[in-house]
Amino acid sequence: MRVIVAAAGTGGHINPGLAIANKIKQEEKDSEIIFIGTNRGLENDLVPRAGYELKTIEAYGLSKKLSIDNIKKMCKTLGATSKARKIIKEFKPDVIVGAGGYICGPVVWAAKKEKIPVVLHESNAYPGKAVKHLAKNANVVLISFEEARERIPNAKKIVFTGTPVKIQKKDYTKEEKNKILNELKIEDKLPIILVFGGSQGAQKINEAIIGILTKKLNKKYQIIWATGPKQYDIVKEELKQKSIDIENVPNAKILPYIYNMEEIMNISDVIVARSGAMTITEISNLGKPSILIPLPNVSQDHQLRNAEVLQKIGAGKIILNDKLTSENLNQEISEIILNPTNMKKMGEKAYTKSVKNVQEKIYNEIKKVVKGDK
Repeated sequence: MRVIVAAAGTGGHINPGLAIANKIKQEEKDSEIIFIGTNRGLENDLVPRAGYELKTIEAYGLSKKLSIDNIKKMCKTLGATSKARKIIKEFKPDVIVGAGGYICGPVVWAAKKEKIPVVLHESNAYPGKAVKHLAKNANVVLISFEEARERIPNAKKIVFTGTPVKIQKKDYTKEEKNKILNELKIEDKLPIILVFGGSQGAQKINEAIIGILTKKLNKKYQIIWATGPKQYDIVKEELKQKSIDIENVPNAKILPYIYNMEEIMNISDVIVARSGAMTITEISNLGKPSILIPLPNVSQDHQLRNAEVLQKIGAGKIILNDKLTSENLNQEISEIILNPTNMKKMGEKAYTKSVKNVQEKIYNEIKKVVKGDK
């Protein structure tokens, strides 16, 4: 199978694209796969690191605001269709897989002109503008949340597959859990609250946790906190000004980044995080209660819509970014951990949103499209 994957910008688009590519390679070892992205996003690191060739075009997300800058970007994005078409002609793919985001526009338009079948994957509960506009040009749209179905009325075919993520539920023995905790230099004596704000961290969440630690509100729970590499030194300095050593905070382990995230998520009792599609999927796979702080000012407010998927079934709680404080975050954490029965129920409800065999489902749909099945 010859495949072009269009994925750009954030890990939320690129990582599902890579997971799909890896599954195709696993099933069909002689497959040839390339990616189309831009020269600005994380794809420039993640795609070559995963062993795939990256071709770049100049595409941008389009804004409703009329300005000279936006008009220039619109013209460049429309013009990128011809470069995408050139790449398609040279590579001769059997199928184009779009992982959502603005890069899909010129690539799907080019695919349509070259009569190449298209599969779109939408990770969010509230589909982005790109998928909503391009759905009519796709042979099939794969969705990660059933909530997305009604919001893509112009799609020819929609299939619920879920989002491919690496993190899955694992049951560790007491010895295995203690080994993980010993490496972090914390004990299995209090509920564990995992806090992270994405690969780059989240300033607002970090500020709330600093408040919890400086006010010593975490006496009944312990925190494993990934600040984000770029914010670690800032957090370190802020704590230092309050006479707190970042390496020696009671009931807390503070890290720039967590490399063994699957292990840490599995041994945690509650997760505090942003609500990107992949995070919601991971929380569901693990069956963990969560407190979600949606990233504001993102397209279609999709992080809030993602968080609502868990909130509506009683699996998660939402604190809006501009309402977040150390006091209300501590209150929500405390309410969950002080009611173990409800905490367990929240986790069980989250697990009901877990989707099994995601990669297989996606691969099978791609295969159908390549074969010309309806």
